[in-house]
Amino acid sequence: MTASGRDKRDAERIEILGDLLGEVMVFSPMAVKEISVTGTQVETAFPLQLDSLHDFRLTLGDRSVVVKGRVVHCSISDMDQEVVLYRSGVEFIEPSERVHSVISEFVDAIKDGRRAL
Repeated sequence: MTASGRDKRDAERIEILGDLLGEVMVFSPMAVKEISVTGTQVETAFPLQLDSLHDFRLTLGDRSVVVKGRVVHCSISDMDQEVVLYRSGVEFIEPSERVHSVISEFVDAIKDGRRAL
């Protein structure tokens, strides 16, 4: 790295001797199968570890929210020769008032729409 590149840093970097492990968190597509104000059931192409915490981005109508959730169960829901799908139950963890309101309004709108049929 050039001297000018180093000058742009706010803090000095220190080389790690040995191993220092970490993880990267990325958003991956999922299908929302059920939703309530307290949680959701999702289908993914990979298993979610029990009791793990994740940030879930949900697109609810024309609004999008990110809510923290804890995985309460996970099992294989479908399997063929090339694809395994996993279904997981997720409990929302302390959603903000705004997130709770968006989810509640979305759930109510679905209920109202089904009543009209």
